Amino acid sequence: MSEQAKDNHQIYGETPQGERRLMPAIVNGLKCRCPSCGEGKLFYKYLKSVEVCDRCGTEIHHHRADDLPAYLVILVLGHFMVGGYMTGAELFDLPDWVHLAIWVPLTALTAFLIIQPMKGAVIGLQWALKMHGFDGKGKEEAVDYSEGG
Repeated sequence: MSEQAKDNHQIYGETPQGERRLMPAIVNGLKCRCPSCGEGKLFYKYLKSVEVCDRCGTEIHHHRADDLPAYLVILVLGHFMVGGYMTGAELFDLPDWVHLAIWVPLTALTAFLIIQPMKGAVIGLQWALKMHGFDGKGKEEAVDYSEGG
């Protein structure tokens, strides 16, 4: 293999040392499992992630999921619920209060059911892309917001 191929990471056959596969990490996160080993629990409370995986020792506390899981829930759920409401309104001649009684609780319940797996997927994405301290090079830079900086 040429030097240029090594520099451009065009490696065929074997996985480069330290490479992390994206889709398995995201799928493990969707299953609320450690993105590294796929066996340890990712959450110790509903949306509180563990500090360290109890199976493989991978540090999880680096993640910065912030609002992305909520945005993804809104994006995914909005398409299904609005589409379902519009289809239901066309197929069934029901008063608006009946639609509200059906779709509002269904939307809220579904949002609560998918927010944890969505947050797990975001953590898996960050782990696979070595974001926010997941690169293993030490601690993440601390940002001091107290003085407006």
